[in-house]
Amino acid sequence: MSVKPEPPRSPSIETPEWVKDAVFYQIFPDRFAKSARVPKPNNLEAWEAPPTAQGYKGGDLLGVVEHLDYLVALGITAIYFTPIFQSASNHRYHTHDYEKVDPLLGGNAALRTLVEAAHARGIRVILDGVFNHASRGFFQFNDILENGPFSAWLDWFLIEDWPLAPYAGAVPANYVGWDENRALPKFNTENPQVREFIMQIGEFWLREYAIDGWRLDVPFEIKTEGFWEEFRQRMKAINPEAYIVGEVWRDARQWLQGDQFDAVMNYLFTEAVIAFIAGDRVKLSLVEGRSYEPYPALSAEAFADRIEWLLNLYDWEVTLVQLNLLDSHDTAHLLTIAQGDTPTVRLATLFQMTYPGAPSIYYGDEIGLPGGQDPDCRCTFPWHDRANWDLDLLEFFKGAIALRHAHPVLRRGRFSKLYGHEDIYAFARYDNSEALVVAINVAEELCEVTLPVGAFFHDGVALRPLFGQGRSGAVADGRVRVSLPAREGLVLAG
Repeated sequence: MSVKPEPPRSPSIETPEWVKDAVFYQIFPDRFAKSARVPKPNNLEAWEAPPTAQGYKGGDLLGVVEHLDYLVALGITAIYFTPIFQSASNHRYHTHDYEKVDPLLGGNAALRTLVEAAHARGIRVILDGVFNHASRGFFQFNDILENGPFSAWLDWFLIEDWPLAPYAGAVPANYVGWDENRALPKFNTENPQVREFIMQIGEFWLREYAIDGWRLDVPFEIKTEGFWEEFRQRMKAINPEAYIVGEVWRDARQWLQGDQFDAVMNYLFTEAVIAFIAGDRVKLSLVEGRSYEPYPALSAEAFADRIEWLLNLYDWEVTLVQLNLLDSHDTAHLLTIAQGDTPTVRLATLFQMTYPGAPSIYYGDEIGLPGGQDPDCRCTFPWHDRANWDLDLLEFFKGAIALRHAHPVLRRGRFSKLYGHEDIYAFARYDNSEALVVAINVAEELCEVTLPVGAFFHDGVALRPLFGQGRSGAVADGRVRVSLPAREGLVLAG
């Protein structure tokens, strides 16, 4: 077996160094934790009740501050928040004011407290930028609703006719909304004033509140020439290490050439991992018709081909900072997709923590929090019900994250497939100082496999388990025999 040459790198592509070492945790602010220090209105849903599409639970940013040490113990080094700006929705994708943190979340002061407390613990903070569209309550659009064609802000949005119908679904809206949603009027980014407004909002939170980057909502909807190039230039001028990650579910090469985004939410990774590891356990009603396709089931051979394609899709500098997620606020929880199969979560997480790119955990996955499609995937974190936490799964997450932190080769090392057949997939992560072997068995029975490791270990070297379940022996003739229990994974070192 020969070691592959260095992956392609473009000298024009630079990505934030810290992201290569990060483990992210995604938080939906209304549902993670609430603090007694943030005043609450009376009409909140009970924290423990099932979530609804429009109800508020009362989670806030100071609640996150009060649980930062939980995240530190888990091994988290970065938080990605879904939107936090003033809005008339629990998810806050309906932005009213881009310069104000929602009062229900604690306002601007709570964000400053959060960023300072997170940074003191070595945790970065990424905010969600919803710049394609605003809301019916956004000042400029509301002025149009009030004043019609006499509004001073008419060219900020895409008005098609009169009168506007922001609520009456039986008649045409007469303006463009994202995905034909009347609640989300689309910005006219061809208007230089709109463009400058969005740029200044991006700069404001980086400069004044020291956030560490932006996750960009549906950025592919903004087709104005040069828009994202300018956004990158202006954000990087304030903080060259700011992380700019786009929500692009499919092939994102056009945005990842070094002049727009650093990375995207890597749903191509998501769907491949679920299709292989969950396989036929995938509950199709939760994934069909979505923007990703974690089905049909993949064999190890097909999975190996898919991973090979994915690793060659982008420049290596980009691959190392891709946001590798298994689920999110836009999907069902992995545990529920796999119909309650905890080994799927364990194996997928092991692969996620040993694969190139920045792992992202959706809040609650680490304790076995279930959840179907929206709004069920946005349920509250059960601080009130620790008796029902899956503590074994929590310890597994802690161990897998600690493994990634302990071995730079898992974060920055090169990747080489060793084996992909039937139910076994194995690979090596290696650099000039270390090599690790990762083997995953998705079968329902114990499997044994012989792996070609001669490129990384001399004959006679006994490979020792670092993490997971299984056994291995000494290298002989450049090969090692590995035994893997049913639906288990194993990480080996020399």
